[in-house]
Amino acid sequence: MTDSVAIIGSGLIGRAWAMIFARAGWDVRLFDAADGIAEAAVPLCAEGLRVLAAHGLCPDPEAAAGRIRAPEGLAACLDGVGFVQENGPERLDVKQALFAELDALAPPDAIIASSSSAIRCSLFTKDLPGRGRCLIGHPVNPPHLIPLVEISGAPWTDTATLERARATYEAIGQVPITVLKEIEGFILNRLQGALLAEAFRLASEGYVTPQDLDKTVADGLGLRWSFMGPFETIELNAPGGIADYCARYTGFYKSLAADPAPPTVYETPATEAILAQWRAPADLPARMRRRDDRLAALRAHKLLQKD
Repeated sequence: MTDSVAIIGSGLIGRAWAMIFARAGWDVRLFDAADGIAEAAVPLCAEGLRVLAAHGLCPDPEAAAGRIRAPEGLAACLDGVGFVQENGPERLDVKQALFAELDALAPPDAIIASSSSAIRCSLFTKDLPGRGRCLIGHPVNPPHLIPLVEISGAPWTDTATLERARATYEAIGQVPITVLKEIEGFILNRLQGALLAEAFRLASEGYVTPQDLDKTVADGLGLRWSFMGPFETIELNAPGGIADYCARYTGFYKSLAADPAPPTVYETPATEAILAQWRAPADLPARMRRRDDRLAALRAHKLLQKD
């Protein structure tokens, strides 16, 4: 029997999830609360799968596209599925109402995952009869090219559900990580936020141009980080590994940590100082396509070089 998934919300993230599941052989049903959006998403997914195939990331795009459809109504979309991936607006009231519907209509053994990037699972599942099968499955944009998925449950999420979700994401080719206890922003956004705050501070206070700061990451830190994380990086940067690195540089990093970037780095006049030096691309969609092409090439390379 073919595995089946309901993708709730058919925007950019929902369409990416549809491609990921369909590529892995799943039967995919799309739903969107706005009229016509799910139906229009079906050919867009087919086009996206052909682009993935051009990069060697989808062996049979036509077969995968044939597994995606848009049934009429939420109940039909959820009928008999084993997994639900919700991609609604990032608003607590919307999540609460939507998850109440999903919990009432989805099969009792189906996992219900939210793509929420900021709202903790406990905030919109606490009153649900089936709250034990609900969790966060937060992807990284664009999910069909960046495979990380952050799995975060509420205190009442069943351990078996978390394990099943992790196994599911692994089976469809994603790279899941487990957030061991709830925290605002999960893991990736907290790391990204720390780097962004310092980047804004350094550029807005005149230590470096925004362009050169981007080069520092893209052609410096980012090259190592594309295949290993910060702990492995510092382990390989000192003869005695992590402990040796900490012994050598603790004083230096403690002095930096004592002077964190203030929250105002995201506000005027800091942002004005950066925008005065930043040249926005003339064609943003073209720049986004270039990003996706390069991500696809990098993803294909990493799959070939997998340890």
